[in-house]
Amino acid sequence: MTVKTNLLIAAASSMIFAAGATAQTTTTPAAPAAPAQTAPATTATPQAAPATGAPAAPTAAPTTTIAAALPTLPNRATLTKLVTAAKLETTLAGPGPFTVFAPSDEAFTRLPAGALDTLLKPESAPTLATIIKYHVVAGAVTSDQLKAQITAGGGKATLTTLAGQPLIASLGPNGNIELTDTAGIKSYVDTADIKETNGVVHLTNGMSVPKLG
Repeated sequence: MTVKTNLLIAAASSMIFAAGATAQTTTTPAAPAAPAQTAPATTATPQAAPATGAPAAPTAAPTTTIAAALPTLPNRATLTKLVTAAKLETTLAGPGPFTVFAPSDEAFTRLPAGALDTLLKPESAPTLATIIKYHVVAGAVTSDQLKAQITAGGGKATLTTLAGQPLIASLGPNGNIELTDTAGIKSYVDTADIKETNGVVHLTNGMSVPKLG
C-alpha cells in the first residue's frame, strides 16, 4: 500500500472517529420546519432528523439519467465533483436501475481538514469509488418500497450497496428514513423519490462511511 493511500485511509478513519465520537441517540425535534443540519467549522455534530422524509412533488416523466441529474440537484455540487473524480459518471449514466442516497454539500464539510482534497486526487480514485458506491443500491427503490422493507424486516432493512457493504435503513423519530453506516453514524432522507430514467435519488443530510482498508 502506498504512503498516499495510507494517508487517505487515515483521513477517512479520522472522519469516522470524529463523527462517531459525537454520535448519540437522536431525539425528536419540536416540530422543526427543516432539517437541523448546521455544523460548526471545527466541530463535528450528529445529524438531526428532519421533520419528514416527504417525497418530492410530482413532476413530469424523467428524461435524464442520475449522472446527468446530479449537477442540477440543490446543494449537491460536492457529490457531483466526487462522482467525477471517482470515475463513476458512466456507471450512474448506465441502464441500472439504481437508488442513490445523495449527501448534501454540508455533509462533506464535516470531513477533517484536507481530507476532501486528498479524496479528489487521481490516485485516490479507487478508495473514493468505494465511498461513493456505498451510497448506491442496485434497483430503483422508492421511499414507500423502502419503508415496506423496513416493516417486513421488523424495523430495519439491510441494503447491499454497490460497495458490497451493508447500509441499514430504519425509520427515524419523525417517521423519515434513517440510514446507519458501518461505523454506526446516522443520516436521514429529507427529500425522497427524485425519479430519473435509470433509477431514483433520495437526498440525505449526512454522509455514510464504509469500511476502508
